[in-house]
Amino acid sequence: MPLKELGGWAMLIETDVLVAHLKDRDWLKDVADKLLLRIANGDFGKVLVSREVIHEIYYVLSRTGLSRREILNRVGALTHIPNLRWIPTTVDVDLLALALMDQYGISSIFDAYNAATCLLYDKDRKIISTDNVYDKVVGLTRIDPRSLV
Repeated sequence: MPLKELGGWAMLIETDVLVAHLKDRDWLKDVADKLLLRIANGDFGKVLVSREVIHEIYYVLSRTGLSRREILNRVGALTHIPNLRWIPTTVDVDLLALALMDQYGISSIFDAYNAATCLLYDKDRKIISTDNVYDKVVGLTRIDPRSLV
């Protein structure tokens, strides 16, 4: 799906906020819960999410002792939040993610997928995250989620 077809979709939300929302306890949970409520209410228009975050969420939550069934339930609920648009992985995203890892020394493939998805699909190229790895990617603007609640 080319960027021009996304219309009013702006900003991409990164995994750290989504994981904080899904976990029972997290230093960012209160902010994440409030932010996702604002997103559901349409306060920011529409927000993008890379489908790759589902993989990262699985790995993070499985280490917390949650059962696969509970992870499925939580991720399933997350995918039904209004105003979130799940962007599938494409070969273009795959290649750009690998290039970003090489160019900027990004060590996490998940961070690279988020950056690549944002660069290719978000007209404003803004990413909601506490992770400063995105600050070094030319063309991206990181927004700390704490500034949005």
